[in-house]
Amino acid sequence: MIEKLNILLSSYEVYYQNLRGYHWNIKGKKFFELHLKFEEFYTDTALKIDEVAERILTLGNSPLHSYSDFLKNSRIKEYKNVSDGDIAVDQIKNQLQELINLQREILIDSEQVHDAGTADLATRFISEQEKTLWMLSSYLS
Repeated sequence: MIEKLNILLSSYEVYYQNLRGYHWNIKGKKFFELHLKFEEFYTDTALKIDEVAERILTLGNSPLHSYSDFLKNSRIKEYKNVSDGDIAVDQIKNQLQELINLQREILIDSEQVHDAGTADLATRFISEQEKTLWMLSSYLS
């Protein structure tokens, strides 16, 4: 469970930094709309990062906390210098889908070992992100 939670933590950290990059570098006619939305996303992601790290601590282990560990363990890849809004939204959509997939794995694993706290965390994140995924898909269509 701890290994998967650290993979989730690492993936969220890379996702967070990608969101900051989109926020900083976005250009074009949808700048104001997307700049604010990306800030909303990275603010929410910072809270999720803290929850995952605290869950690892609650289970008696140490969360990863170095960028080298995050990059090594993340299922999310780094994106650099993205300034096109549609490309950024598409990348966010794909990254969210990867996070949802990982959280579904964690949910299944946590239920098998009767870890209700981790199952609850995964369920809450999945439910919220599925709605966001739908909204991003609608934005792009």
